[in-house]
Amino acid sequence: MGARDDDTALIVIDVQNDFCPGGALAVGDGHAVVPVINGLIDLFDHVILTQDWHPADHSSFASGHDGGEPFDTIDLHYGAQTLWPDHCVQGTAGADFHGDLAWDKAQLVLRKGFRPGIDSYSAFFENDRETSTGLNGYLKERGLRKLVLTGLATDFCVAYSALDAVRLGFETTVVLDGCRAIDLDGSLDAALAQMGGAGVVLTESGAISV
Repeated sequence: MGARDDDTALIVIDVQNDFCPGGALAVGDGHAVVPVINGLIDLFDHVILTQDWHPADHSSFASGHDGGEPFDTIDLHYGAQTLWPDHCVQGTAGADFHGDLAWDKAQLVLRKGFRPGIDSYSAFFENDRETSTGLNGYLKERGLRKLVLTGLATDFCVAYSALDAVRLGFETTVVLDGCRAIDLDGSLDAALAQMGGAGVVLTESGAISV
């Protein structure tokens, strides 16, 4: 893949303090994606970052449900929802990008999960699978047809974003050494199989060239 193809964008998913070691919802070895992603950012002319951006009373937080514990699953109006520790609360240090991430090259920072009543894993749709973030229109109006995804976490926000990207007609690649997973009850293997079956190219950063 030619990283500088004018119709290709790098999308960096949720590389935020709360998903890195010491954060409220730390992904194992999450900080290790940063140098890989920084190297990719150097290669791409079009860079987009997503940022989890929850209000303090977000419905996905276990703290808002009597008897709810982190990683329980409950039914909300749009379907099954995993309950999470409070994380990436708007305006807090946990919601900030990792301090070493070279995010200043980004042409767009897309905030998601800001609606109190619905979670948002995908960069394209809220978890009701209908409410759009607007990213699809942004990419298509700019003529960006090929997407390279990386970030946190492989089996949730990266996978949901990649699957939606393919469904919307984008040629989609996930750079696995630039991702780390939460892996709840086999969720990583399931996500990898689902992405591969949908036509997402799963690769390593060394295969991305200028």
